[in-house]
Amino acid sequence: MFSITLKLMKKSARMLIPAGIAILIGTAFIASTFLFSNTMNDSLARQRTAMYGEANYLVTVDSDALDGASQQTQSDVYNTTVDDFHLDRMRATEGVNDVRADVTVGGLIVSHGKHNVTGIAVGTAKDSKLLPVSIADGNQPIDNGEIALPKSVADQLGVRIGDTVTVDSQQAQAMAANGGDTGVKARVVGLTEDPNGAYAYYGGASVLSDNVIAAMSGANDFNDVLTSGLYLDLAGAGQGRNGDAKARTTAEHVKALLPKYYTVMDRATANEESLKALSVNGGTSITTVFLLSFGVLAMFVAALVIANTFQVLVAQRRRTLALLRTIGTKKSQLYASVLFEAGVLGLIASLLGVTLGTGLMAALCASGIMASTGLDARLIVSWQAVAVPVAFGMVMTVIASFGSARSATSVTPLEALRPVELTVTRRGGVMRAVCSAILVAGGIALAGFAIWQMHESIGGHESLVKDHYPAILLAAIAGCAILFLGSVLSAVFWLPLLMRGVGALVALGGPSATIAHANIQKNPRRVAATGAALLIGVTLVATIATGAASAKQTMGEAMDQRYSVDMIASGDMTDKQATMAAETKGVSASVYAPTTMMYATSANGTDLTVLLVGVKDTAELAKVMKADLGGVTIDGDNVLLPKYDSLSGKAITFGKSMIFQANPDGMEIGDGDGNGSGGSDTAGSNAAAGKSITLTPQQADFRRVSSDYHAVAFVNESHFTDGSLETSGHMLLMRVDAKAAGVTLNDVLTNVQQAFSASAGVTVSGPVAERSMAESMINGMMALLVGLIAVAVLIALVGVANTLSLSVIERTRESATLRAIGMTRGQLRRSLAVEALLLSLVSGVVGVLLGTGFGWLGSYMVFSLYGNVAFLFDWVGNGVMLGVAALAALLASVAPARRAVKVPPVEALAEA
Repeated sequence: MFSITLKLMKKSARMLIPAGIAILIGTAFIASTFLFSNTMNDSLARQRTAMYGEANYLVTVDSDALDGASQQTQSDVYNTTVDDFHLDRMRATEGVNDVRADVTVGGLIVSHGKHNVTGIAVGTAKDSKLLPVSIADGNQPIDNGEIALPKSVADQLGVRIGDTVTVDSQQAQAMAANGGDTGVKARVVGLTEDPNGAYAYYGGASVLSDNVIAAMSGANDFNDVLTSGLYLDLAGAGQGRNGDAKARTTAEHVKALLPKYYTVMDRATANEESLKALSVNGGTSITTVFLLSFGVLAMFVAALVIANTFQVLVAQRRRTLALLRTIGTKKSQLYASVLFEAGVLGLIASLLGVTLGTGLMAALCASGIMASTGLDARLIVSWQAVAVPVAFGMVMTVIASFGSARSATSVTPLEALRPVELTVTRRGGVMRAVCSAILVAGGIALAGFAIWQMHESIGGHESLVKDHYPAILLAAIAGCAILFLGSVLSAVFWLPLLMRGVGALVALGGPSATIAHANIQKNPRRVAATGAALLIGVTLVATIATGAASAKQTMGEAMDQRYSVDMIASGDMTDKQATMAAETKGVSASVYAPTTMMYATSANGTDLTVLLVGVKDTAELAKVMKADLGGVTIDGDNVLLPKYDSLSGKAITFGKSMIFQANPDGMEIGDGDGNGSGGSDTAGSNAAAGKSITLTPQQADFRRVSSDYHAVAFVNESHFTDGSLETSGHMLLMRVDAKAAGVTLNDVLTNVQQAFSASAGVTVSGPVAERSMAESMINGMMALLVGLIAVAVLIALVGVANTLSLSVIERTRESATLRAIGMTRGQLRRSLAVEALLLSLVSGVVGVLLGTGFGWLGSYMVFSLYGNVAFLFDWVGNGVMLGVAALAALLASVAPARRAVKVPPVEALAEA
């Protein structure tokens, strides 16, 4: 019987192709989702753990054990030195190939001639594989007085391997007694690259020999340098079961040498812990769950298309089936035959789908699209990406054929020999209506519960976010999925009604439109199945497009609230350097201003460090500052102050007048709580001790101009020219628009730093790195969106083409009659085109509305934690998507229309 089934499949191959493509698309989408998740996890893990180098084990603080310790104990643990880890004994342990202490020096200053570059440095290792950066040329530092520089830093300094540079650090300068010289000579022995972006913000990291790293850390010896971890290369790790067992034994020996509250962790566990830190629900990828929910729904819709196809196949084969019954074939054999056919179709189409999904992800990784967004993408194939789509595709195909298999066995041989109309006009039943109503109500209830819980948490119940946020987020996702599933199941009721309403208006357009309007109402189940297939694709794309647009504006506004200026350079700079920086490509506006540090007291008596910056007026400041400066002026004796303390984050208030003094004797600068931590004077202090100025304060909500002071205040520049204030430094405030200039944010940052390379005292800061990261994430989502649009187009083509093809087969006699009474071939083609457009546009508009709602809900659930959510409607994106759906529908109508007009009226009537 199975051989007969295979022959029937071969004979009906053309009819099976649409169903096969529907399965292929669904399984390809699910496989791509798994592969995309694997790629994202791998990329994020490598980014987060890039500082580990190729270490296979690491030593870190056992945070679980430390939680119950006293405050003093916790402080002691994080003040552990290199000597406390007994590195010599550890290196002598059998199975330990090498050890590198986790030592980093920030604020590194490398000088050569008149050029100076600030950056970051790490300690060296015996084997370069433990370094977080790669040695692109030369060697890593081994002996005393050696350094390996990033290529970009070497270019800025104009040095090559073998040259000598002067190395200093802000930490060493701060710890030096009486302002002594802390610079150390070091020979350049290599050039580094940062392939995994561990130090992308700094353009890479330098590698220092042990004596240089000690000097830069303000320590007398490398063993006195503070560290809170080690990176290990243990023999055998990753080399099979025996090798891993040997590495674990070595790790236990290493653990015995560690200070209390430290533990040894293998690299795989470290990667998992790193990903958990990025995931709000303890390791579950929300992106994967979100996309898979739509992939599963796509398979359910594919099942509807499959069910329609098998119904028509069984109806077409009724005479064949009857003959098989008359020669002794049992009902169970026919039943098994239909299920076998479905299983074979599901297996073949699912395997092709997995192959297609893998190919698409491989092409995406190889294309460099994801790399351009900051993700170093590699194709990571897992068993789930193959087994789950294939199993799911086969199961869904077999389930979809149950009804058809039952139909094949429900008639007697005599009844089966009678001519039967192919058209199935059965409408949705009561059970479907009840189930879909329950699903819709349940989905709305879950989504409403999640919204209510988030509203409560934002309203002050922070414990809800801390303790229950993963459950709340999953409730929102489940609510959307259940609501959408209910909408798909109930489409047989509401979608034909919508089609009828829209079609009534379209019917006014002529006979072709009238015929299309009538034909589309004949099979509501098939219309619902096709519409739901389109609904899946459009809803998915609209959801992510809305979420991406909302994310970009929400995160942009959140960063604008946190940072008022894109990039700031401050310190002892020259006018020429400031001009070069201001003319850097990507810097759209700048303000070059004199500065001086003063001291003041707030209205509640808190002593503050204040950096006074001289500007022309509010209009000039507004060119670079992203804050509401309406209603304030910077002229005469006014001073513009922020509303919040930059160090404590607390609101600050001032009286009607404010006295600014230059370092008065006996003043203890604190944060308002009695803590004596003031800002550092990176711009220089007013030389005239005791000199003061009285100004009238005005406040605006600008933030993060500098985190070195309690407040940055803006006064009229005339105070610096008339002698009221003495200039002790300068500040360059810059607005950055890298996109308009066609450069990256990192390029802008590097070029601005290059402009100040000759001045060691100039620091460049700002939210450029955070903005770059946020844009990379959103651009990554948009790259994914391109792939999803392609999936939506395929679903539209297959769904509409399948429906129209079956419709043409069923209406052969009707089409012939219309041709016989005078309908032209062009009019018949147009009727099918109008029918396709009605299916695509009505379903597309509903999908856009649903997707926008889901996108708003997702944005609220994720981004309300960071700021006020921007609920945007993506007019351009949705318009393009509907246009693509309409074009796909027209293309899908071409083949069925050719088939409909190909047969002459007389011949078609005779066959009917």
